[in-house]
Amino acid sequence: MGVISRMKEDIESIYHRDPAANSTIEILLNYPGMQAIWLHRISNKLWLKKWSLLARCLSTFSRWLTGVEIHPGATIGRRFFIDHGMGVVIGETAEIGDDCTLYHSVTLGGTTWQSGKRHPTLCNNVVIGAGAKVLGPITMHDGARVGSNSVVVKDVEPGKTVVGIPGRVVASPSVESKETSERRNQMAKKYGFDAYAVSPDNPDPVANAIGQMLDHMHLMDSKVQELCQAVQTMGGEVCTEKLPELNVDEFDEAERAAAHKRKQEHDGFDPII
Repeated sequence: MGVISRMKEDIESIYHRDPAANSTIEILLNYPGMQAIWLHRISNKLWLKKWSLLARCLSTFSRWLTGVEIHPGATIGRRFFIDHGMGVVIGETAEIGDDCTLYHSVTLGGTTWQSGKRHPTLCNNVVIGAGAKVLGPITMHDGARVGSNSVVVKDVEPGKTVVGIPGRVVASPSVESKETSERRNQMAKKYGFDAYAVSPDNPDPVANAIGQMLDHMHLMDSKVQELCQAVQTMGGEVCTEKLPELNVDEFDEAERAAAHKRKQEHDGFDPII
């Protein structure tokens, strides 16, 4: 494919992925990510011809001009899109496939000072959210996605979404996890606690710990109830008084409002952004 055809393809990919793009002249003048990619293609050719000093000087000029630092040794595929661009760093041995998207402040970095392959490989259709760090000679397989500000140090399977520090795959709730969630919902309502915060697919470790505490309380309640029934059967008189209700009226309204807000934020979360 010729140079002009590649440039047209880059512009079309921006139209496809950025609704803010209004015209070709606007894209040419105001999209530093695209400008950085075009300058990288020149510096990469110089690098491959062993004109390393000139290649590094051109990449440094590109960083000064666009805010995007791409080592001239990096390999980049077609229709690569860097949105906003500022703060993006792509290391020497990084490999990027076709139709990938990076947002601002993304780092494709290394974890060693040794020579050789030390930067990530992105297969096709990979999307990395703003501020994310993908480190080491790992592979992001086709269709993988990384949430904003995540830190990824392990391979990501095709089509998976990774969030958090360190990055973990966001799993779809299984039948078992849904049953656990329902049981926790019932316990949470009993104790006046926000059930939303203990969703089994919530990556928040504090929420997960509270969920485990609710599971433990549910088990203890069941055991105490069985023990009371056994003692009553033997003629004893225990557990005759009903447990006092927890008074959570003072906190209930505020907690419900906070829970509703968190649920809205969770439902609106998009790891691509």
